[in-house]
Amino acid sequence: MTLEIIVFIGAILFGIVWYWRESKSNAIYRLANKITHAKSLQMKPENKKGFVHQQPFLMRLVWITLLFALGAGIVTFVTPINVFFIQYFASAIVGTLIGTYIASAFVFAKDTTSKENLEKAFDKGKEFVEDLIDGDEEVTESKTETNSEPEPIPKEKKSARDRLKDKGMIK
Repeated sequence: MTLEIIVFIGAILFGIVWYWRESKSNAIYRLANKITHAKSLQMKPENKKGFVHQQPFLMRLVWITLLFALGAGIVTFVTPINVFFIQYFASAIVGTLIGTYIASAFVFAKDTTSKENLEKAFDKGKEFVEDLIDGDEEVTESKTETNSEPEPIPKEKKSARDRLKDKGMIK
């Protein structure tokens, strides 16, 4: 049982490293794509897809299982020890899948927190606060006036809610 846990944790780390490596460069997948596909069907240079990077669940499962099946075949052939390793094989596959999804969450979070996205969010928040402040100033100004006759509210002026709807911040 202890060895299974060690294999599982090691496979999670392997999955994280594999996904991170493929998010940087997919040269091995590109080579495999060149070998297996005709020139007209080969992937474009700007395509970032790899064995696990930007692949759906089933294709990740297929590539990971293929990798571990090849590794198990090599280990069985090289070592004279015949070990019942199906549970380790399954732990490694599941751990690697979990590791790739953990890594994809971190890579995705890193992409969404880029400087441009943060600046856009900051600007939207700044505009939102300015709209709220502008609405509060109008209320405080009308309370501080001591005229006996209240001024009529122009019908063309939009409420804060309508302005936020126009900007797409609320539905």
